[in-house]
Amino acid sequence: MEIFHISAECYPMAKVGGLADVVGALPKYQKNAGHDVRVVVPCYDTKFRKENDFECVHWGTVKLGNFNFPFSVLKETTDKLGYELYLIEINELFNRSNVYGYEDDIERFLSFQIAVLDWIIARNKVPDIINCHDHHTGLIPFLLQVAYKYESLKDVKTVITIHNGLYQGWFGFDKLYYLPEFDLKHVGLLEWNNSINSLAVAVKCANAVTTVSPSYLNEINQYANGLESLFNSVRNKSKGILNGIDIEVWNPFKDPMISEHYSIENFEIGKKKNKEKLCEQFELDSSKPLFSFIGRLFDEKGGDLLPHVAALALSEHFEEINILILGSGNSEIESQLTQLRNDYKGNYNVFIGYNEDLAHLIYAGSDYILMPSRVEPCGLNQMYAMRYGTVPIVRRTGGLRDTVIDFGDEGNGICHDQASVADITYSINRAVKLYDDKEKFNKVLKRGMSADHSWERVCQEYIEIYNLIIQQK
Repeated sequence: MEIFHISAECYPMAKVGGLADVVGALPKYQKNAGHDVRVVVPCYDTKFRKENDFECVHWGTVKLGNFNFPFSVLKETTDKLGYELYLIEINELFNRSNVYGYEDDIERFLSFQIAVLDWIIARNKVPDIINCHDHHTGLIPFLLQVAYKYESLKDVKTVITIHNGLYQGWFGFDKLYYLPEFDLKHVGLLEWNNSINSLAVAVKCANAVTTVSPSYLNEINQYANGLESLFNSVRNKSKGILNGIDIEVWNPFKDPMISEHYSIENFEIGKKKNKEKLCEQFELDSSKPLFSFIGRLFDEKGGDLLPHVAALALSEHFEEINILILGSGNSEIESQLTQLRNDYKGNYNVFIGYNEDLAHLIYAGSDYILMPSRVEPCGLNQMYAMRYGTVPIVRRTGGLRDTVIDFGDEGNGICHDQASVADITYSINRAVKLYDDKEKFNKVLKRGMSADHSWERVCQEYIEIYNLIIQQK
């Protein structure tokens, strides 16, 4: 079957979070399974765009109300990602370094969706499946059903995959005129709480709804930023599919971004050398257990708890542990984490920002990864960590609940129930004791390394959903 994935992110073209990793990996495994797969994302001003070759395969003009934006469809010429990657180039809207965070984001992503569909109808070939990802592509299922200009695509089956239901793409009905013309009797499909809600539209109109973990599907029926009743009403067409990770990219045996390669058979030597490299870089003592955090510094990820947690843990275990933070986000959290350097030099450090090479080295060189998330639809960091022999310390929520079992239950990590300073520091205390019992610690570590989080399983679950909805009339 021919499958289109439409997304705001795709690694390595553009990455903000886990959405990019999923869209960068799942299509490759679907292609390997024999399907015709294409990924379409906006053309941002990124390193990947500058360093790779593209050819223009289509051009046109997006009409957004009274605005007209010329656009081009660029195809990456080598298929180096394992599938066909297409970029929608609208220079006036997307020739910027950041993916999100602009005042005209509504206009940007509406234009992107319209350009994608304009190109698809110009191909004169109707795809079997369009898999939309998050609210930035949420109007596509609606437009396929009701917009006059896309009449030829009305039978295309659509899936909306929800990576984070907290973000929904709200905008007012004053911008309704941006949309291609449609019969206004269908306008109710756009409305949620007196506004247009892009995610709600997708959930109503798509043939199937998927979330990125089974537990997250249960959670959004209770906590979904106002869409709880909607998710409950579409439960019969919804399924939670736990994300995988790209085990070719995330492979300590051949990862070019780490200092020493290793496998489950010789992890002790390999992790020791990576830890020494990492600790040398950040002026830490490699003989002590290293607790790390990688991610966005926002309340959603528990980032606001990190300054207090770090200070408390370092005080309780004075000069007995190391803590390393890699992340960016809330400026106040960044400032608090930076100030801690002065108080705990030699046992604590922070890198404000994001660096892919450094992230890989942290996974390889750390003993524990902290994930105190309030919301974690799936979570990939815990899977990366376990793949590299780093034990995850997680709050039981979303995909963290589905992938990490406490070592007290013969599991692969350390778990707690509340996103609180007390719960996190208690888990750190348990981790220190576990680290001192090397035999037990290594058993926990090896359980994580031996887990199967590959995309082959995940790929098949998506294909089963596609086949099911294609058979529906």
